[in-house]
Amino acid sequence: MPGLLSDSLAWAVILLFGVGVLSEDRNERLARALTTAAWVGFAVFWLQLVPHFAFEQKSYVEGILSVAAVPASLYTGYLLWNGRGTLFVLSRAVAAMGLIYLPFETIPALSLFGVSIPAPRGILMETVADQTSALVHALGYTPEMIVGEQGYHNTFLFYDGDHRLTVSVVLACTGLGSIAIFGGLIAAVKAPLRRKLRGLAIAVPIIYGLNLLRTTFITIMFGKQYMQWFVDEIMLLFGSTDPYMVSFFISDRIISQVLAVVVLVGITYLVVREVPELLTVIEDVLYMLTGDEYDLESSLGLRRRGV
Repeated sequence: MPGLLSDSLAWAVILLFGVGVLSEDRNERLARALTTAAWVGFAVFWLQLVPHFAFEQKSYVEGILSVAAVPASLYTGYLLWNGRGTLFVLSRAVAAMGLIYLPFETIPALSLFGVSIPAPRGILMETVADQTSALVHALGYTPEMIVGEQGYHNTFLFYDGDHRLTVSVVLACTGLGSIAIFGGLIAAVKAPLRRKLRGLAIAVPIIYGLNLLRTTFITIMFGKQYMQWFVDEIMLLFGSTDPYMVSFFISDRIISQVLAVVVLVGITYLVVREVPELLTVIEDVLYMLTGDEYDLESSLGLRRRGV
């Protein structure tokens, strides 16, 4: 995320979600008010991320999703305040997602009593970078691994002639965001623990494995400049003046991010077969998009099981 203010806002919103949903069984009116306020805060959070994704990261997919998240969050809060109680499930999911993701995003390296404790994000990024390096080398490419701008050993160094090219595995490249989404959703629903664990056992390995293929693909395509297609058009589209970035924009910002959306839909279907309770969340999302009620459990021929 862009900085300390954004991190603080994220924690404040997630904690407000947590307090709101934990109050549901004791005081529903208070829970509704707190959780509605959390959705308003969530809208503000996504609004301040729009320039970061759209202009700094030059990611059209993430930029568009951030813009869409603002009215979606406000509308969710409005529906919850006006009595759509099933949205407490989605609210619990957002709280759980934040508790999974934010420690990696915001907790820095620490030194306690002379003992250095690395930042969680650094551990994760370097682990994914090492595994990506193994795949890149297995395919016959030999870039040097160096310390990147963030101070972690997570960066690949290539040369195109005399031109130095570096590509880093950052937190967004670890699959943590998608894992947090499914982890939060599964944690939020009321279902037997065994089925929840089966759902996680489906989602997490698929996300992590496909993400390694993604980082390997982007690293090779950018490092070897294999996708220098429509150079002028792509530079104009992404507002860049660096022709060497074209392979990165095509491999990451276009191909990988679009495919990621398709993959998440597929994983959702697989997980829902184990945890049909998640259909409540999907039905709520469809209601917000269309204004119509859906019974996906019947439509998909799924039923909730006890174990």
